[in-house]
Amino acid sequence: MKYKIGLLKGDGIGPEIVDSAVRVLEEIGKKYGHVFEFTPYAIGGYAIDNYGEPLPKETVEGCLASDSVLLGAVGGPKWDNLSGNCRPEKALLGIREKMGLFTNLRPAKLYPALKSDSPLREDIVEKGFDIMIVRELTGGIYFGERGTREGKYGYEAYDTEAYSLMEIERIAKVAFETAKVRRGKLTSIDKANVLETSRLWRKTVHEMAKDYPEVECSDMLVDNAAMQLVRNPSQFDVIVTSNMFGDILSDEASQITGSIGMLPSASLGETKRGLYEPIHGSAPDIAGKNIANPIATILSAAMMLLYSFSLKEESDCIVNAVDKVLYAGWRTADIAHGENPLSTDEMTDKIIEEIQKI
Repeated sequence: MKYKIGLLKGDGIGPEIVDSAVRVLEEIGKKYGHVFEFTPYAIGGYAIDNYGEPLPKETVEGCLASDSVLLGAVGGPKWDNLSGNCRPEKALLGIREKMGLFTNLRPAKLYPALKSDSPLREDIVEKGFDIMIVRELTGGIYFGERGTREGKYGYEAYDTEAYSLMEIERIAKVAFETAKVRRGKLTSIDKANVLETSRLWRKTVHEMAKDYPEVECSDMLVDNAAMQLVRNPSQFDVIVTSNMFGDILSDEASQITGSIGMLPSASLGETKRGLYEPIHGSAPDIAGKNIANPIATILSAAMMLLYSFSLKEESDCIVNAVDKVLYAGWRTADIAHGENPLSTDEMTDKIIEEIQKI
């Protein structure tokens, strides 16, 4: 099989970690007889510097012409003083919208080999956890009406949260379908005691639950969810929530795994084409030093193989290779605790060696 993959390397450590994922995909191609054709496109700060805007038209067109897209990271202090619409991060919202990606899948898994890296108490860590957060991606307060005006106390700024029935139904369907093939448990997170959008969210999820009797569905307020994630994360299987709540809770979930450098994500829509990226940022302080952890990006590539290309065996091969490398004790600086950490390239080499053995 031949697949066209768009590469959005972006800023900071983005080019390094994307290059690592490309090397792994090329090895998978050799092993299983696939051809991956990679085409880079500009995004974020790099695009601003070279094209005067964070998301050039050519990038959008290239991504839409690809079978799927792999993203590194965008942003950095160099562009912090730009206005909101000109900042590198604006490109992320833009490319998701242009590609019609309304679902963000963020797994938060505690690797047994990294239990000691979790900040949680030992008795909590011993239970382990494997959570899939399903975050709505193109609605809510991030895309609502906004502006400035004269208000009750003078000059003020405002952002508006809005969700349609259709937006809630389609993200809830993804969550129920995901729970159905995992452990059959779904937790819908909202703020229904305060927000009208959350009350519609809760009502809609309850209605859809009738079509999924095999899935145990419950509600939880977002403030309680933030607490429960650190108190007893093993209670969760699949979480579904709104754009802003999902943004916050998925970052919290990443921290309890021990390293944000380990966690991938997938952004999906109605078609097979998706956008895959690590959940961490551009880390400009370590850019170019060849010390960034490439595992989150490599695992994002594994998610691409599974969700966009339906190549489960190939995806599992990457995941198993990462597991074996970690069990063998190999670590990059973020998880090495000063014990002779591997460079970005060396960690990629180790994962490729395990792929060759499997």
